[in-house]
Amino acid sequence: MRCLSRAILVGAAGVAMLSGAVPLRGEAAERGSHAASSQMQQTEVQSSAEVAYDEQRLARDWGLNAEEWARYRQLMRGPLGVYSPNLDPLTALGIEARSDEERRRYAELQVQAEARRVEKMLAYQRAYDEAWKRLYPTLQPVSSPAPRRPDLIARLRMSGERDRVAVFVKDRCPPCDERVRQLQAEGQSFDVYVVGTQGDDAQVRQWAARAGVDPEKVRARAITLNHDAGRWQAIGGSGDLPAVMREVAGRWVRE
Repeated sequence: MRCLSRAILVGAAGVAMLSGAVPLRGEAAERGSHAASSQMQQTEVQSSAEVAYDEQRLARDWGLNAEEWARYRQLMRGPLGVYSPNLDPLTALGIEARSDEERRRYAELQVQAEARRVEKMLAYQRAYDEAWKRLYPTLQPVSSPAPRRPDLIARLRMSGERDRVAVFVKDRCPPCDERVRQLQAEGQSFDVYVVGTQGDDAQVRQWAARAGVDPEKVRARAITLNHDAGRWQAIGGSGDLPAVMREVAGRWVRE
């Protein structure tokens, strides 16, 4: 009986110790959960602040205030964003302008932004041309134009070179070579787009040498050599090459 009583007492003490330890673990878990929650809230606040700062910076870059930027975001969540998901803020706001005054404001902002962009592009182009002459004085530069609206066209619009034409040619095409020689002899500034090069610069240079393109005119950018890169199809070109194309009122017209 004595041993049994002792065992009962020891067991009771053990239960008491265990029962006393449970709330301690619960308190620790609660404190840990509270700390994790506080850290998560702090992270969320920090992320929100960073997002708000980025939004303010983007609005300033486009010359817009917070209200205009919020309206742009709202417009892009609607039908406009579905039809034109990559529309820039000034175009979106201009299309959805609520008054003639708003429309004029966004048009002016966009013209100013485009002028700044083209000026930066021209400055870099000059640096690129100088680097090319310095590093590769015996090679003719070959341009790989952007697939949709070429920067070259934007540059010509801003600089007023409206008599410049685009000439689409292909390799092993005697009429193409003859047409290019004719334009060159007339003193015409033009941009050559060689169809079917698959991005091979050497093929373009070899064609230019066979066609008698003056390297000095290429270096002076009076003539540019470009990969077609699908542009002939993109502008709706059809028929045999060569094709001399001129942009008239936003459309390409064959001469």
